[in-house]
Amino acid sequence: MAADTPTPQPSPADRREFYRITVTLPICLQSESDSAEIIPIKQSVNLSAGGIGLVVHELFQPNDILSCTLLLPEQVHFKACLEVLYVDPITYPLNTYRLHGRFVRMANQDRELLIRHIIQFQREHLNKYYSA
Repeated sequence: MAADTPTPQPSPADRREFYRITVTLPICLQSESDSAEIIPIKQSVNLSAGGIGLVVHELFQPNDILSCTLLLPEQVHFKACLEVLYVDPITYPLNTYRLHGRFVRMANQDRELLIRHIIQFQREHLNKYYSA
């Protein structure tokens, strides 16, 4: 299999096997067909190699495919397609939702890049809070 060949979609059980971490990163979400330039907004995201969870102010629908751009440390731009799994309304503030999505059509090398950064986030967290 070529290095840039997309991996098969992980099952729901497989997605939960990826390590998850909550970090604050600049992120940009928009419809896959939208080509407008959007400035990434720094916010808290629950990130894994299988998908992402975050608070949004736009109501997306399940099965929507979004373009997700993350600005990782050292100015690494990570771009992937995200399928919306479900969206939960948050009561306050108005027009706020918790979006749950999974990465789709992701190449192996992109997933490995994301995994390396997630491990680095975990290492930094452990050093900050648990080292002597």
